Amino acid sequence: MPSYKLSVNDQNHTVEVDKGTSLLWVLREHLGLTGTKYGCGIAQCGACTIHVDNTPMKACVLSVEDFSNGEKIKTIEGLSEKGDHPLQKAWVEVQAPQCGYCHSGQIMQAAALLESNPSPSTEEIKAHMNGNICRCGTYLRIIKAIQLAAQSQ
Repeated sequence: MPSYKLSVNDQNHTVEVDKGTSLLWVLREHLGLTGTKYGCGIAQCGACTIHVDNTPMKACVLSVEDFSNGEKIKTIEGLSEKGDHPLQKAWVEVQAPQCGYCHSGQIMQAAALLESNPSPSTEEIKAHMNGNICRCGTYLRIIKAIQLAAQSQ
């Protein structure tokens, strides 16, 4: 079985998995990083959003072998050590989640937005978050949380 070296949340890992194994399953099943969720499996819902070299990507459609060349992978667990990232605090303050399943992906997508645009307009937030689906429909609270986090940075 092939061996792959990954840089995840500023830690180096070596995993032995079949070629073509989804990066999502490596993160969840081999590294125990279960904050990244499986939603649709076709990169349409965003529950599996992670950052690769600071770019949001859908882990469910990424193959592990494509990310063992020193790319920096960040999951929700790597966003902050104590869960005190401005977005995480804002999510709690505005009570953004209902069921909560999609929200690690929502937060990771929002973090990429605030990294590139620290003061986005409502329209910019909507456009950037468009690829992340919340089946509970908490979109207005998500927008409010992003706005709150932007103000507190």
